[in-house]
Amino acid sequence: MVPFEASDRTKKYRAELLDFMDSHVYPAEPRYDVQMRESGDPHHQPPILEELKAEARKRGLWNLFHPHPEWGPGLSNLEYAPLAEIMGRSHLAAEACNCSAPDTGNMEVLTLFGTEEHKQRYLRPLLDGRIRSAFAMTEPQVASSDATNVEMAMVRDGNDYLLNGRKWFASNGMHRNCKVLIVMGKTDPTAPAHRQQSMMVVPIDAPGITVMRNLSVFGYHDREGHAEIDFTDVRVPAKDVLKGEGEGFAISQARLGPGRIHHCMRAIGMAERALELMCKRAQSRVAFGKPIGENANIQDWIAEARIDIEMIRLLTLKAAHLMDTVGNKAARTEIAAIKVAAPKIALKIVDRAIQVHGGGGVTDDFPLAMAWAHLRTLRLADGPDEVHKRAIAKFELNKYRKGALT
Repeated sequence: MVPFEASDRTKKYRAELLDFMDSHVYPAEPRYDVQMRESGDPHHQPPILEELKAEARKRGLWNLFHPHPEWGPGLSNLEYAPLAEIMGRSHLAAEACNCSAPDTGNMEVLTLFGTEEHKQRYLRPLLDGRIRSAFAMTEPQVASSDATNVEMAMVRDGNDYLLNGRKWFASNGMHRNCKVLIVMGKTDPTAPAHRQQSMMVVPIDAPGITVMRNLSVFGYHDREGHAEIDFTDVRVPAKDVLKGEGEGFAISQARLGPGRIHHCMRAIGMAERALELMCKRAQSRVAFGKPIGENANIQDWIAEARIDIEMIRLLTLKAAHLMDTVGNKAARTEIAAIKVAAPKIALKIVDRAIQVHGGGGVTDDFPLAMAWAHLRTLRLADGPDEVHKRAIAKFELNKYRKGALT
């Protein structure tokens, strides 16, 4: 049996984080809504978020995700997973603790592959929560579920590269504090398929970059945004290539493993909050002379939600444990499995919570409609379900290839 008991460090941070959520984050949600409405700007950075960030830093609840002790508490994936789950219960918590995507993945990439200049210019301000970043890989003209499809041209020109192409769904690209992009494109179309791509560090205000628009998600204009960005003869110094030419695909794989753990644990947090709201609503709403929670079908939904949450939590913790002990590559099947299971199951629970809330459930009077939109999107982010299921199926089939079994 894999030992999933929380470490003493996790217990300490968990207690602190739960108190922070109760005393500051949940009470801040209505204030956040008011500040956003009054600003009239869908990408406004409301003061309440800066207040939450200051409180989180004061409490030591900062950069909890970062595995390197120089930059954060140095928690393992297994230690961080329960904390990501707690932060997933509110759309404010991850940013308040400087643990929100895509910054987490970008910070890890800059830590592993960035130059000293990158670290001073971008990584340090990101770690301090003073700027935000975006990851520009997905393109509107190709099926980006296959990262080798990217078409953005990165053509060598003396000591620079010229970037031409278009990206979209660059999450965080509309954030008022977004200052830097990590961009994936094609440097050598003649190289082997997984050596054609490179990644570069590009300031978002570089000449030739035009942020075209924000892409709404199920009608929501998320505050951080999902930007469509045009690159026309954007000049990038060769020193801003990460790790080296042809390393883009390898970096993308290194980046996405931990990020998927974070996404899945936050999805479980959303599911837990949806179950809590469903139970409270089922107890308080009376229809046909009795609380709707006394109806057998509602009780079935509640019981199934608890069972499903426990299953996906255990699967996610197993994946985190394997990442810590045998590495991301050896844990790839479990990572793929949680990326399919966690958003799908959390989505079902949120959907049933909406049903129990009736008309109120589809409004923004409750956090369920926004959670549903986010979770449905998560079935596409970091690779659609089908890509992950394909990888799992190939792994299983390979066990039974001729000569694989003795």
